[in-house]
Amino acid sequence: MIPAEFIAKLPEIARKYLDGRTLDEVECIVADLAGVARGKAMPGAKFARQAQFYLPNSIFFQTITGDWADTVADGFTEPDMILTPDFDTALPAPWTADWTLQVIHDITDQKGDPVSFAPRNVLKRVVALYNAKGWQPIVAPEMEFYLVAPNTDPAREIEPPMGRSGRRAAARQAYSMSAVDEYGQVIDDIYDFADAMGLEIDGILQEGGAGQIELNLRHGDPVKLADEMFFFKRMIREAALKHDMYATFMAKPIAGEPGSAMHIHHSVVDAATGQNIFSDEGGAETPEFMHFIGGMQRNMPAVIALLAPYVNSYRRYVPDFAAPINLEWGRDNRTTGLRVPVSDASARRVENRLPGMDCNPYLGIAASLATGYLGLIEGEGPSDEFTGDAYSAESGVPRGLGDALGLLETNLGVQQVLGAEFCRIYAAVKQLEYTEFLHVISPWEREHLLLNV
Repeated sequence: MIPAEFIAKLPEIARKYLDGRTLDEVECIVADLAGVARGKAMPGAKFARQAQFYLPNSIFFQTITGDWADTVADGFTEPDMILTPDFDTALPAPWTADWTLQVIHDITDQKGDPVSFAPRNVLKRVVALYNAKGWQPIVAPEMEFYLVAPNTDPAREIEPPMGRSGRRAAARQAYSMSAVDEYGQVIDDIYDFADAMGLEIDGILQEGGAGQIELNLRHGDPVKLADEMFFFKRMIREAALKHDMYATFMAKPIAGEPGSAMHIHHSVVDAATGQNIFSDEGGAETPEFMHFIGGMQRNMPAVIALLAPYVNSYRRYVPDFAAPINLEWGRDNRTTGLRVPVSDASARRVENRLPGMDCNPYLGIAASLATGYLGLIEGEGPSDEFTGDAYSAESGVPRGLGDALGLLETNLGVQQVLGAEFCRIYAAVKQLEYTEFLHVISPWEREHLLLNV
């Protein structure tokens, strides 16, 4: 029996979902460094009686391949962390066979202090720095991903999915409604699942790649939006699997097709007045707007390791392939890494077009916000606006994971904002992943080097 006082803690969407039903199971989850859901599942009645549970801190030392980085000087003892449910995040898991809720948990050490290298805590740390200055950061993320045919053999190339016409999804059909209709059943389930979970979708459209979708979210609080992206990635995968497809958030899953980005729109409001600090009372751009862009330009190279976290991520940074590889800024210019969209004064914002969809949403948003925060604190403006085709501009962006990690490890300002311990552990995990990758010999190397060099 689920106590009434427990049900009262749940948000309205969860209470509506459970109305007249028995809560069978609760998934107690957190996001690891990669954004993978880690945690425990337990019967609903047991969860209702339990105030917290435990997981070892080693879940944050794990690489995407399952290995563990050696990040502690006094031995690998795997002490427990304390996980406490954040009931505001309790949402249905409507794809399951029984009545299940998923709940994101807050993470502290055994002294009650936030675990500094937990990604959600890293984002909360950055937001708190804004709040301490009387500012509230606002973000609006965009999610790009591919629907692809099932692929159980890593040696086989990824293919677009089969559409309802009996043909595979076609490329170069951006904004085509017919292209979206090819896999309309998956889109319908995404809408239905989102409705059941209380998640708001601003829009869905066909992107330029074969089977590539863009999903836009409304603007709001950074932590809440990162939570929603974390939920969306799980849900979209489940919707695709229902229809014999995979959903992939790899930055570059298919050779010759555009990569998938996680563009982030940024604005900052005065917490006391609600006024967008990027616009003055007359509607003109403020010095703070320029400082924010300047900080992004100067500090973005140091956080590319968070925005492009895998070796595959850098395959997306290709000139003239719908992915800016520069630190230029411009108004309504999609070739620049930093774009100022057309808007009225109250919605003035800057769009960071550099993050890939393979990044952890908590860390991607935290890193992007960190660069703008440093700009507001430093008070220095950006370079001159770029008005032409910025694909021809000098890159300024590291082109490989090894170089990106080196820039993260030498930027003390970024480390101070994100947390030095987090940066140290993140770099160690990513360096191990990079080393593991270097042991792999690719088909390209065998084809072109085996008999020719």
